[in-house]
Amino acid sequence: MIDEETGRRALPGNGLPAERVLAEVRALRAADRPTHGGRLFAYVYDPAVPGLDELAAAAHAGSAHVNGLDPTAFPSLLAMENALVGAAARLLGGGPGSAAPDVVGSVTSGGTESLILAVKAARDAHPEIAAPRIVVPASAHAAFAKAAHYLRVAVDLVPVSARTLRPAAADVAAAIGPETVLVACSAPSYAHGVVDPVAEIAGAAAAAGVRCHVDACFGGWTLPYLRRLGADVPPFDFAVAGVTSISVDLHKYAYAPKGVSVLLHRDAALRAPQYFAYADWPGYTMVNPVIASTRSGGPIAAAYATVRHLGDDGYLRLAATTRDAVAGLADAVRAVDGLRLMAEPESTVVCFTATDAGLDLFVLVDELAARGWHTQPQLSYADLPPSVHLTVTAAVAPRVAEFGPDLADAVAAARAAGPVGLPAELLALASTLTADALTPELVAGLAAGLGLGGPAGATAPDPDAAAPGRSDGTAPGGPLPGRMAPVNALLDAAPPALRERLLVEFVGLLQRPTY
Repeated sequence: MIDEETGRRALPGNGLPAERVLAEVRALRAADRPTHGGRLFAYVYDPAVPGLDELAAAAHAGSAHVNGLDPTAFPSLLAMENALVGAAARLLGGGPGSAAPDVVGSVTSGGTESLILAVKAARDAHPEIAAPRIVVPASAHAAFAKAAHYLRVAVDLVPVSARTLRPAAADVAAAIGPETVLVACSAPSYAHGVVDPVAEIAGAAAAAGVRCHVDACFGGWTLPYLRRLGADVPPFDFAVAGVTSISVDLHKYAYAPKGVSVLLHRDAALRAPQYFAYADWPGYTMVNPVIASTRSGGPIAAAYATVRHLGDDGYLRLAATTRDAVAGLADAVRAVDGLRLMAEPESTVVCFTATDAGLDLFVLVDELAARGWHTQPQLSYADLPPSVHLTVTAAVAPRVAEFGPDLADAVAAARAAGPVGLPAELLALASTLTADALTPELVAGLAAGLGLGGPAGATAPDPDAAAPGRSDGTAPGGPLPGRMAPVNALLDAAPPALRERLLVEFVGLLQRPTY
């Protein structure tokens, strides 16, 4: 058994044997969602390729202590990074013989960093603009808002159609002003998996003399393969003249371990403002292409090994498998009365909503979890209803036949359970309360009522004990409620500003040190 000392402290008084520490890690991991097996439709990307995890882990271990801070000291990392950038550039319409032969890029830690750097490069390219702005569709990834917040750039949001789930290019063009430094679009959007009208948006940006960034973090590595398989993928990459930068995550559909993304620019001049350099101190001159200074070579080496091992033919096969899985899941949704697809799938996303008030999507998500299917609920926004998001990977394909009957069964169970019954006063509070009016006492009361939070300083699980499971598929132990439908229902009733504040407070209750 883990005693009080070792169970609660990462820094015990006496060091522990390696196997004991690994056993603790395994016990903690037992509470996590499954990262393999095709039953988790968010957060992880599993190609179900035998031996790939071991290959990536070995490459990662071999370069984990290599530091990307100085490429002259570690040329292996520079070579692997350049190779990954070149592969991404060729896949996305750049490189020798293309319309964009001079594409350059950088490897980042993930899509959020890539988007922050795209905004930084656009902002810093115009030091004469005192109050820079970016034009972003409402469906664009929240990382654009994060970039704007960090970099003190204003965001002009363009609404998306409730029918097409895309922004109108004319609306984007109308939003561009003299202080606009960047226009963004998605290929595809994360929430619904649809590709924005990139050619039209990029054309409007070019006409105004503004950069256009295509966020292809989510699907940029697989859209070209889907096009080769016959899918009608609209132009979205460097083949579009007005596109000045593209981001694509390798830890998504390139199936590399987290976290590796690539930010591409059409040429070196466009990339130059991305760099940070500083020499006005007595230490070494700092030159960074990305936000981090020290960078472990592990993720880059793992991505390099993954891409080299799978190869172009491997990615084409994986895209075909994923395409078929998407089609099967979409058919399963169409077959259930009371559900409808938010959009006909055109990438690797299946997104659906309910068509009647008697079916609570948040209860349905919990019922699916009880049957071993971990999906991602999405709250209502503007005139868009709540929805359920499925990120589909190649590993899902063998499970498709199981999903349909379980979905129908979960819908029946959700109908029988009925919608979440939050107290009327709580719903009224959520719809009228402002974020500034929240007090610690009010947050604590809401959290307790919803089953969030738990005893501070909870101990690590016993690695020698069997990991208990819950019938609803949620994590055993820990400060989380058995079902999330009440939490999601409360958040859905609140306006976005209050949602943000509530989530910050709720997550803050979970993230407490164990002393």
